[in-house]
Amino acid sequence: MDIIIRGGRVIDPGSGRDLQADLLVHDGVVAAIGAGLAFEGARSIDARGCIVAPGLVDLHTHLREPGFEQKGTIATETMAALRGGFTTVCAMPNTNPAPDSASIVEALTDRIRRDAKVRVFPIGCVTRGRAGKQLAELAELAATGCVALSDDGSPVANARIMRHALEFAGAMGIPLSEHSDDPELSAGGVMNEGRVSERLGLAGQPVAAEATAIARNLALCEQTGARLHIAHITTARGLELVADAKRRGLPVTCEVTPSHLFLTEESVFGEGPEPAYDTNAKINPPLRTEADRRALLQGLNDGVVDAIATDHAPHAIEDKLCEFDNAAFGISCIETALATVLTLVERGELDLQRALAALTSGAAAVFQLGRRVPGVGSLTEGVASDVVVFDPVAQWTVDPTRFVSKGKNTPLAGMRLLGRVRAVILRGELALEEEATGV
Repeated sequence: MDIIIRGGRVIDPGSGRDLQADLLVHDGVVAAIGAGLAFEGARSIDARGCIVAPGLVDLHTHLREPGFEQKGTIATETMAALRGGFTTVCAMPNTNPAPDSASIVEALTDRIRRDAKVRVFPIGCVTRGRAGKQLAELAELAATGCVALSDDGSPVANARIMRHALEFAGAMGIPLSEHSDDPELSAGGVMNEGRVSERLGLAGQPVAAEATAIARNLALCEQTGARLHIAHITTARGLELVADAKRRGLPVTCEVTPSHLFLTEESVFGEGPEPAYDTNAKINPPLRTEADRRALLQGLNDGVVDAIATDHAPHAIEDKLCEFDNAAFGISCIETALATVLTLVERGELDLQRALAALTSGAAAVFQLGRRVPGVGSLTEGVASDVVVFDPVAQWTVDPTRFVSKGKNTPLAGMRLLGRVRAVILRGELALEEEATGV
């Protein structure tokens, strides 16, 4: 199907393009961008008042399958991604079995081909079973299509193993994405350590747990020369360390989640006079202080932060409907990610161009996804095949019961957000079209 998207504000952060124009999709790719485009028989999409951008890219998504299908499946979570405007996601390896060998990755890839509603790139394990004891079959993982290596929420605590992992990853030209945390410092912590945790009587995770781990990992990055990606950075101090490493020319990148840009530790307490102990705000690494949140926003606006990655973590209701200490970590947020970012833009806290770059071209560059699929994260004519159309000022109320994701675990329930996806083109075909009605 040929498609003309008419009258939208076309923004392509990778090329710096920002203009009012039509966009033609022909023969499965973006064929032309300009005023007054016409093509006989093409389907027309009215994008007046909307932004037309590259399909969004998420470097950090939990699809839960195989092993945790009660929380989410490849089908449900990639459909949720599509609803959120994402056309490409990278699947984290905290599944059962964990993708630590070629055979497991090949089986996962078969499931993805069968069930995924968007493009999915697998991320392989750093260590066997994500246990931190022995390196996984890293060469096999790279050869079978993994775009990065990570043990996800299980940081590689052993510095010698981490060094060897970086050496191998560097030799294969594949980045290593690390949850930078010192388990000895954060052990038992269920939220940020500080004023709110003391008031609630909850064990906290100190800033030092993230900062010291980032410092160690940056030292190993400098020694090995391998590409290091700092996943979901949350603290002002951690960001300072990354900024300094970038100034010194180290091959380091970092991401921040919409949750840490939008929320703080106060979400655990709630808005009422009495503590809510909101388990939906329990996430690892934890929501931090307002000062940390503002530092992350500034880091994104300044270009220190390379990508906005959701860390979408769907859970079954019983995983959150329990005492705070026993609740699972994670927020279901891939359907609200764009709207939280656009709400921050409307507030004047985020620059629109920087934010869109972090969701498209910047994210794609971190894992060099364009080498796998040309045009990912861009609107390059003759190459790109993914487009998202969204209304940046459409208001809606977050209702988790309407989520496509199996995970309804969000602290945003009842909040009014700005920004609604209207259409998504995936691989040159219309994959989603929504009515322009508020909820």
